[in-house]
Amino acid sequence: MSRIPLLHQYVEAACKRLFDLYQSASTSSTLLPDLLPIALKEIGIVCEELQIALKELNQQTQKISDTQTEVQAERRRYQHLFQLSPDAYLILDQEGNIQEINRATATLLNLPQSFLVGKSFFCLVANEDRALLKEKLAQLAHQPCVELSLSVSRYPTAFFDAELTVTGVTESSDGSYICCILRDITAQKRATVALEDYIHDPSHSHSLYHYSRGEIIALEPQTLWFVAQGAVKLTTLSERGEEILVGIAGKSTVFGSNLTALPTYQATALSRVKLAAISLPEISQSVQLLQTVLTAISQRLRQTESFLAIHGQMRVEDRFKQLLFLLQQTFGQPTEKGTRLEIRLTHQDFASACCTTRVTITRLITKLQQEGKLEIDSHNHLIVKEALFQKDKQRSA
Repeated sequence: MSRIPLLHQYVEAACKRLFDLYQSASTSSTLLPDLLPIALKEIGIVCEELQIALKELNQQTQKISDTQTEVQAERRRYQHLFQLSPDAYLILDQEGNIQEINRATATLLNLPQSFLVGKSFFCLVANEDRALLKEKLAQLAHQPCVELSLSVSRYPTAFFDAELTVTGVTESSDGSYICCILRDITAQKRATVALEDYIHDPSHSHSLYHYSRGEIIALEPQTLWFVAQGAVKLTTLSERGEEILVGIAGKSTVFGSNLTALPTYQATALSRVKLAAISLPEISQSVQLLQTVLTAISQRLRQTESFLAIHGQMRVEDRFKQLLFLLQQTFGQPTEKGTRLEIRLTHQDFASACCTTRVTITRLITKLQQEGKLEIDSHNHLIVKEALFQKDKQRSA
């Protein structure tokens, strides 16, 4: 407990005693015999308390200094990771002006970092795509994350096909800013065009294996599972033995033990599932099958990036909303009441994906139900309302 209030009392008492001593000396030629010792004693107490208070202040100052040092070190580590990231990251203000970029962005755009900072990102986008970019940025008021494809300039004159993932972030001290990931998808688009002429579906040429909801799917080292119908939950275990959701394999995607480096990896059917088993030697012998598998793996990689973006949200409610946004895009079915999720995840599944507890997720779902933003149908499927991704403006009304 701080001694400052006690010191304040001592100082007031000593000042009063000194004032009385001064008054006595001014009105009388002789001092009261008992007044001077008392005043000196109180001054001594004040000096001792001042020394203790000074020690406390020095300790507090040291703590503040240590905290500032830790914050500065953490910021340097963040800046180091930010600059060395292989992905092109940009931070924009609300007007679309570039506040910060990493080296990968400068390399991708073939321009120095110092030149790009302060410039409008709209100037780098092709004229025909600027209206779309402005529209997508406006959607951040209602959605946690938006994606779009557009043409971006690469110095000196070339344009390349790019995919932009945008997330709006609000800070109380520095205001709002926009985080972006920019990817060159030129090669991907060419490959997609090449695949449009022929799409090989392994479910037509392979035997199908049927699994019911809740069944564990065996994983073989030399086999990939192709999802022909349904969805499969992919999990691992933490050091404490808790199940952690790492992905959901939907229709036309693949999964298998050879696609992960996790020591513990389990696949569980989330619904009635039909799977086709594809052996690795078979993939190497068929160009069509290889193209199909690569496309399926690409979908899984995008989902993994989305899960990583969810983990980057500070608030649990924001992580949960972004997870629901991802699920409704992948497994959503439009209805009159909203978007019905075709898969059923447990509260523990949601909790592990959002890095929180099951109790917190249960409370959050109850809260969103009461606000009319979520609904659970008779088959225990979540129905996501559009209001879930809109900012609550009623408080300001």
